[in-house]
Amino acid sequence: MIPTTTPFDPVTGEVDLVALRRNVEKWVPTGIRGLVIGGSTGEAVLLDDRERVRCWDVVARSVPDDTVLVAGTGAESLRATLRLTHMAADRGFHAALVQPPAFYKGAMTPAVVRDHYLAVADAAPIPVILYQVPTRFSTLDFPAGLIAELSVHENIIGIKDSRGKLETVGELVTQTARGFQVLVGSGALLYAALEIGAVGGILGVANLAPVDSARIQARFQAGDTAAAGRIQHRVGALHNAIVGGMGVAGVKYGLDLLGYRGGVPRPPLKPLPEGRRGEVAEHLTRAGLLTEGALARA
Repeated sequence: MIPTTTPFDPVTGEVDLVALRRNVEKWVPTGIRGLVIGGSTGEAVLLDDRERVRCWDVVARSVPDDTVLVAGTGAESLRATLRLTHMAADRGFHAALVQPPAFYKGAMTPAVVRDHYLAVADAAPIPVILYQVPTRFSTLDFPAGLIAELSVHENIIGIKDSRGKLETVGELVTQTARGFQVLVGSGALLYAALEIGAVGGILGVANLAPVDSARIQARFQAGDTAAAGRIQHRVGALHNAIVGGMGVAGVKYGLDLLGYRGGVPRPPLKPLPEGRRGEVAEHLTRAGLLTEGALARA
């Protein structure tokens, strides 16, 4: 699945809903399974509730019925998390991706976090996916035992783990309840994670390489592991260089080069420095996503 970026109008700074719809309409036919609207790549923490809901409305009206839609609904309070989750459900979203409350980090013991997620899952009208946010952000680092405990709840169906550690993925696969779905957030790990029992990924790099990202999984499931591995090599390099190396600004600039609407991040995030823009074009060209002519014009 693609955790989509959020385009902003370059003059007003408002969410550009027309651009979001156009991006979504280009992503859907690429073989991806679904979309996550309101995650880290989408700058969700920089959106207000009204903007988040407007994005959900637009996307829900722009995709075929068989597209899986996941809404990022995690907030600092239980009340706000449940309000957003109900609003996403009302708009036809199939699941909620819920990051942990982390502002009062010292108070967020495993027991407190467990009780928070159990309360969300008990009241949520749609299934809940736990979100292990990348630990370089201001977040919590979930103990494997806590995830195992939460995995037995019938309305907690999986986790997106963005720590980028294969051994951690293995722990989650072996320690969680049967049927609990482990998804990775690193585009460098998808193939290896599938080999050890993960079911898929929610990949920032899939904004740029949706076809190849989907093909890794398709080829793996078809038993063509050699092809899956070759594609993973390209996608992993792109992830490390742009998603891991440049963040949201790099992904958005790459989208502009590929004919999507990327634009600039919302302040206080800064646009990609001009001196690094050529790097993005070079990495996209090496991945086979940008022609040499387009590279010369970038």
